[in-house]
Amino acid sequence: MATQRLGLIMHGVTGRMGMNQHLIRSIVAIRKQGGVTLSNGDKVMPDPILIGRNAEKIEALAKAHGITRWGTDLNEALKNKDDTIFFDAGTTQMRPTLLAKAIRAGKHVYCEKPIATNLNEAVEIARLAESSGLKHGAVQDKLFLPGLRKLDMLRRAGFFGKMLSVRLEFGYWVFEGDLQPIQRPSWNYRTEDGGGMILDMMCHWRYVLDNLFGEVKSISCIGATHIPERWDEAGKPYKATADDAAYATAELKGHNGENVIAQMNMSWATRVRRDDLVTFHVDGTHGSAVAGLSSCRAQSRVTTPRPVWNPDEKQMMNFFDQWQEVPDSQTYDNGFKIQWEHFIRHVVENEPYKWTLPEGAKGVQLVEAALESWKERRWIDVPALSI
Repeated sequence: MATQRLGLIMHGVTGRMGMNQHLIRSIVAIRKQGGVTLSNGDKVMPDPILIGRNAEKIEALAKAHGITRWGTDLNEALKNKDDTIFFDAGTTQMRPTLLAKAIRAGKHVYCEKPIATNLNEAVEIARLAESSGLKHGAVQDKLFLPGLRKLDMLRRAGFFGKMLSVRLEFGYWVFEGDLQPIQRPSWNYRTEDGGGMILDMMCHWRYVLDNLFGEVKSISCIGATHIPERWDEAGKPYKATADDAAYATAELKGHNGENVIAQMNMSWATRVRRDDLVTFHVDGTHGSAVAGLSSCRAQSRVTTPRPVWNPDEKQMMNFFDQWQEVPDSQTYDNGFKIQWEHFIRHVVENEPYKWTLPEGAKGVQLVEAALESWKERRWIDVPALSI
């Protein structure tokens, strides 16, 4: 068994997502476990260099996690032929330019979503990546959540019969910042800085819907800025210019050709009374299931109870108790880490990999369709995307 080094340029990992999920819980965790195992039993050990604008901050982050390389000059880092992968978790506005620069420097590229703020740029960078012959990928972490993996197992087993509908509920209350400290960055609520619920989350819902329930064919969406004023990291008030909630309905072509209706409610101005911060409720002719981040509960056709509608008496049924927990049939690793391992094997030994930049572009396509629907107050078709 041999171990080979894999040079990795990581940009934008001082932010919350880049630091926690991609650096600490993925790359650092992979290094601690001894690398990524290849099909022949050999190991691949990621050797990252952290690149950021703040030298003091990036150095402290590197030293805290046993990483010996860091810097502030991305152009210089891209010149190093021994580092073959470029990863970006920085600002969405800069992403297409950075990815293009890395591709032209001969690097395989992997990035957070959205891959761009508009469809033209998303398609352009996807086409550049496709024509380069290099490997490329976009983060689609929700597919690797334990709850959704259990839900997908039910689907593949035929549990739902004919799938009818999906109801997605996402969100929680993000503090305005005047009474309690904010728990999301202030830029999320400024359109000019790349913020907005639709831009952030529709990219996720596109790949979840396409992969688990059916290809998106059309969408109707309305957005809202429920909280017009918020307070930033310095405690200063600012005007929220981005949507902090969206409410959408989509038509899907199910995997068996059936018409599936998806309802999506997403809000950073809602208080949670459900199983998890995000839930997916799937109804089918033979059964239903509700999945969160980790758990999944199911109710089959033959175990469906008979509730009685009686507005004159207090409801005595506990509907939550009528669902069966789908058991943990395996140990579930961090979803971001799992996809990192797939991408590394894709680069090193050409393992098949479907979560590419064109798939990321589909997410931006749904974003634009949702925004257009909101603006024009009508249904928008979502045609096949040509890359």
